[in-house]
Amino acid sequence: MSKTILVTGGAGFIGSALVRYLINETDNVVINLDKLTYAGNLLSLKSIENSIRYHFIHGDICDQILLKRILDEYQPDLIMHLAAESHVDRSIDAPNEFIQTNIIGTYTLLETARGYYAKLTGNKRNQFRFHHVSTDEVYGDLGATGLFTEQTRYAPSSPYSASKAASDHLVRAWGRTYQLPVVLSHSSNNYGPYQFPEKLIPLIINNALAGQILPLYGNGQQIRDWLFVDDHARALYKVATEGKVGESYNIGGVNEKSNIDVVSAICELLEELAPTNPNAHQGKGEGFGFKRLITYVTDRPGHDVRYAIDANKIATELEWKPLETFESGLRKTVIWYLDNLINKPRA
Repeated sequence: MSKTILVTGGAGFIGSALVRYLINETDNVVINLDKLTYAGNLLSLKSIENSIRYHFIHGDICDQILLKRILDEYQPDLIMHLAAESHVDRSIDAPNEFIQTNIIGTYTLLETARGYYAKLTGNKRNQFRFHHVSTDEVYGDLGATGLFTEQTRYAPSSPYSASKAASDHLVRAWGRTYQLPVVLSHSSNNYGPYQFPEKLIPLIINNALAGQILPLYGNGQQIRDWLFVDDHARALYKVATEGKVGESYNIGGVNEKSNIDVVSAICELLEELAPTNPNAHQGKGEGFGFKRLITYVTDRPGHDVRYAIDANKIATELEWKPLETFESGLRKTVIWYLDNLINKPRA
């Protein structure tokens, strides 16, 4: 049966992938509420913007009057909450926006959803869910071994991860205290088309093609679990529609890679796919081609060394697994940036 789904932050990187999935792969109606900050990109939704099942609203999750109007008018069956400030470096330089959006905004949305839910009856009430989309960064740092599970103790290291941890706690509290039917998910590092270029993979692609340095924090040995964004979108819908109320689900790509390995892989793909670029050069090693641009820079304050997700729960209970390997997903990503941002012919 078709549902009406309110997606907050649906013009962002992960949010737009989710909206495209919901319109292209389901028969649901989607209301996309987005503030359109620097990271919001309506071009990422160009392919579905004319769908009769899609509605865009420009607005802020901190605006309770607007939120109440949207809920009253559209009567959503699901709220999928992705709106957030998400870049760690920005949170270190200017934490205020992260506190405002990630904590105050989530509180405002929860309170408005609580009032809306209280008025629902029958099947509409039974089906309603509030899905809060979070990050594995709330768990802090891993040692050389082990994986984050849903029972891992929170230990956020940055203003960003602290603000997301706070919003997680608010969501759980609203579930426990007010019986709001909530589910949560925590994902590893996402990558793919349309990602804002401040993030590692698009930053490296763009810098390499422009002949600029490829900055790596510290020794470049920080390890992340990489998840292709379209795989994440499928998982989010699974959690929202099939997840058990009150539960949290970790979503990972099962692709642990060090930052230096990621950057090296991008350089090798660019050597193959953009050999006519003036910064490409035949040869192997960091002294040749794009790899010669790799530059180690002062490490980020409080930089976590390793993240890795145990995704067994979502695989077992909801029968989800990633379809893309890191190699296949990265190739798709690099090709997309070459075709859409650089517009240079590939050999």
